Amino acid sequence: MATKAARAERIAAILEWLFPAPAIPLDHCDPFQLLVAVALSAQTTDARVNLVTPALFAAAPTAAAMARLPVATILGHIRTCGLAPTKARNLRGLAEALVRDHAGRVPHDFAALEALPGGGHKTASVVMAQAFGVPAFPVDTHIHRLAARWRLSTGQDVVTTERDLKRLFPEDRWNALHLQ
Repeated sequence: MATKAARAERIAAILEWLFPAPAIPLDHCDPFQLLVAVALSAQTTDARVNLVTPALFAAAPTAAAMARLPVATILGHIRTCGLAPTKARNLRGLAEALVRDHAGRVPHDFAALEALPGGGHKTASVVMAQAFGVPAFPVDTHIHRLAARWRLSTGQDVVTTERDLKRLFPEDRWNALHLQ
């Protein structure tokens, strides 16, 4: 039976062969739009997020513009996404916090991103990795399940799985492996 490290190395090689240049699945033009798209992606497919964000971003391309939109207007744009009423309130709060606390810019800081309304560890990790190139290994339900199936983690939660995967894979591969 192969060791966990050997399985991880083989899986990484296969993923690199299958997906040598994985695209970021959420359409966006800047870190703010990526943050919004990631916040919308919980309990919703990336394809659905990509359908609703063009009109949302046309109405509010920046944090300042989104902070000025009524929650009902945001909800109108994202209604077809899961948990839309909560997400609409969170997007407004997120935009207001960015304007108030970060001069309208997305912070380059895990803790600051996690503290935003609708944020969280996975959202912060995705934004740090994809917008700013900071090594992170965002673990969603799919990665959590695959890590268990491939016997790379026995984690009962995504936090434990993330820790296990970070130990197995080199830091310079985390961002790509998450997408692969």
